[in-house]
Amino acid sequence: MADNKTKLTFKDFKSKGDVKWCPGCGDHAILVSVQKAMADMNYKHEKFVSISGIGCSSRFPFYVNTYGFHTIHGRAGAIASGAKVANPRLSVWQITGDGDSLAIGGNHFIHEIRRNMDINIIMFNNQIYGLTKGQYSPTSPKGQVSVTSPYGTVEKPFQAGALVIGARGTFFARSMDNKVNLTAEVLEEAAKHDGASVVEVLQNCVIYNNGAHAYFSDKEHKEDRQLILHDGEPMIFGKERDKGLILDDSKLKVVKIGEDGITKDDILIHNAGLEYSGIHLMLATMEPPFPIALGVIRNVDDYTYANELAQQIKDVQAESKIKCVDDLLLSGKTWEVK
Repeated sequence: MADNKTKLTFKDFKSKGDVKWCPGCGDHAILVSVQKAMADMNYKHEKFVSISGIGCSSRFPFYVNTYGFHTIHGRAGAIASGAKVANPRLSVWQITGDGDSLAIGGNHFIHEIRRNMDINIIMFNNQIYGLTKGQYSPTSPKGQVSVTSPYGTVEKPFQAGALVIGARGTFFARSMDNKVNLTAEVLEEAAKHDGASVVEVLQNCVIYNNGAHAYFSDKEHKEDRQLILHDGEPMIFGKERDKGLILDDSKLKVVKIGEDGITKDDILIHNAGLEYSGIHLMLATMEPPFPIALGVIRNVDDYTYANELAQQIKDVQAESKIKCVDDLLLSGKTWEVK
């Protein structure tokens, strides 16, 4: 809900410091999307706080004009959780990368989602460790050649969406760094969500993993390889808007409208608020030859940690004989020294 009488603009969220990401890095576009989203939310400026761990993405608090905290590797979730519990009125934004959140920070990441902390988590996913010069990360595809996997990694990568939904996440969305408006839109939806919201942004590292998401972002084929979801609308995509998804034997299937008797009415309607997470999991984990799902995939209402904790404290206080510090000090056996 808007609570600022003076309309903030994009420029209000630009810091005075120089942005020192590499020229052409996808982080620049994500920064613009976040600044745009924050301005459009119309909150009081002092309500925003940006908290990050370590990595290229984690320089973010220096580049956005909000309160901020640059923490240590993988620990942004712990600090962000503490900030939200201490002051539930804050709009807390956790900035992280695929390495920061899914490797050393993995435990904090899954538990802040499980607890449904009311935090907006933006994961920059470039499938590589960029700041430390190109080691493979938890999202690097099997076979990825890097300085730490010269013959190709033999590991299976994490799928961020599957991890979020598996941790009983209530909000998951995905965008791409070059889709500034779409990223801003899903970030606004994430901020409105009462609970842990995770927005994965597929980001290109031009130095150590250039073209990591080229299959989906290729200009010539992107319409046929990207499914942009809108709640309540059919899952249609393609350059001619003639492809869509249906359920066939409980599995997703790509069909072409007009072939085999398929009509627009046969195409699945997206329901981000569906409590059952099965269809959301399938959308979040689609791989070629399926398109990649972009937009808000899951957005479900549930209770939050901070609200439950506040209510528990009120309930305990109501039943307790101790109402203040004086009551505590004078409880039990006491004596007076004269």
